[in-house]
Amino acid sequence: MMVSLVLPPLIASIILSFPLEQWLVPKPLPVWRRPTAAAFLHIGLWSVCFAILLLLLQRPWFAVVNLLAFQLLLLLVNQAKYDSLREPFIFQDFEYFTDAIKHPRLYLPFFGIARTIAATIGFVSAFVIGLVLETPLTDTLTTPVFILLSVLLAGIGLQLVRFSLKNCPAITYNPAEDLITLGQLAFFCCYWNKERITRQLEHGNSPFQSPITQPAQALPHIVVIQSESFFDPRSLSTNIKASVLEQYDATQRESCQFGRLQVPAWGANTVRTECGFLTALTPEQMGIHQFNPYRLLANHSIPNLAGHLKQAGYRTLCIHPYHSTFYLRNKVFPRMGFDGFIDLSSFDEAQKCGQFIGDLAIADKIQELLNAESEQPLFIFVITMENHGPLHLEQPNPDTLEQCYHSAPEQACDDLTVYLQHLQNADLMIKQLKDKLLANQREGLLCWFGDHVPIMENIYQRFGEPDGLTDYFVWKTSGKKAGNLADKQDLAIHELAALLLKLCN
Repeated sequence: MMVSLVLPPLIASIILSFPLEQWLVPKPLPVWRRPTAAAFLHIGLWSVCFAILLLLLQRPWFAVVNLLAFQLLLLLVNQAKYDSLREPFIFQDFEYFTDAIKHPRLYLPFFGIARTIAATIGFVSAFVIGLVLETPLTDTLTTPVFILLSVLLAGIGLQLVRFSLKNCPAITYNPAEDLITLGQLAFFCCYWNKERITRQLEHGNSPFQSPITQPAQALPHIVVIQSESFFDPRSLSTNIKASVLEQYDATQRESCQFGRLQVPAWGANTVRTECGFLTALTPEQMGIHQFNPYRLLANHSIPNLAGHLKQAGYRTLCIHPYHSTFYLRNKVFPRMGFDGFIDLSSFDEAQKCGQFIGDLAIADKIQELLNAESEQPLFIFVITMENHGPLHLEQPNPDTLEQCYHSAPEQACDDLTVYLQHLQNADLMIKQLKDKLLANQREGLLCWFGDHVPIMENIYQRFGEPDGLTDYFVWKTSGKKAGNLADKQDLAIHELAALLLKLCN
């Protein structure tokens, strides 16, 4: 009797959940073509979620409607992420739901107003209809029997999940491929399980094993700029003036080394590039933690550039004009060996350029630090914010059209114009930092790289999609100069720290 009250809605919802997955991008294989363990993993996890909602709501069909509504929300979120970042929604992204509440400007504009309204109406409607139309099971069953039934369903589902996880095929760490093979729920569960059981990172052949041989008094100041969404956009259109990156071009010609940079991120996920630079780990070495490595490194220490330079006598500082808790940087950076973290609280509203603190305000902060320190070499790692999207929330300055284009741009190019507007400030920042390092008595080294290309879907549809590489240079106040563009050397982000250490020695 009591089983017949919950079994039909549970079975109906499981059957409906499989065709709903076919709206995902990329589209998973039909359930009959997936590994059997992946199908059972889906069923087991769905049963556990159903049992939890049943216990909370006491109405089986109401629980089904809420489960399906949440699945639809995940479909919408997946579509928004794939459109912007060329990657499906993964288990490690679930923490961004809370981040979207804390920092809505970074997330909700990409999700879209229409999707937000549709999701809100759907959930409110489901909640109201379920409460009004369905009688709670506690009117039919005694409370102990109802609780026992819910726990029994959850237990069966957990056992099915446990068995299926042991028999699922190994994940490839390519989210699109794994989603296609496993289906969304099994895909989530396998990524969760792999992160749960993998608590160490392989860091063999680390460039931080060899000590720096120079005495501290002879070491150069090191300023590293991880420039938000920086890449050379002039290849998108011949209408963009070369002078947009005039200082960048001049610095390339004077650099010890420069070139294109392979980064593990597209449009967002700055932390992947950031961690690759600081730890010199490849995505293969990070494994499942390549998607959000700071979830592990907030509680685990590994060899890294900041700690290595600190041991050599450097004072190590990070500047990031945003909230220090974002990506758990307030926990990760002290563990890495940073002596100080200068975050948003050290800046004010007047220093904003657009939506975020401007690059030139950060350059002023770096100058203050270099002026204040004379005896100890400084390592200053900067994570800028000015170029951060959503770019479509800003209006271009009319002066930018003449400064950045040979002729008036085509319609619907506002995102690109806003980006070029901010890119000019990044270019001026380069000159300001070079001038300051040249004026300092201690030798100086400036490393500059982009963390990923910006999100500009409409622009890429019009002019063609970039290859995803960004750009870098390493410049020194004295030493070998690259000389010309034929000397450029392309790198992957995990190779860049080793180059800095080589130039220090």
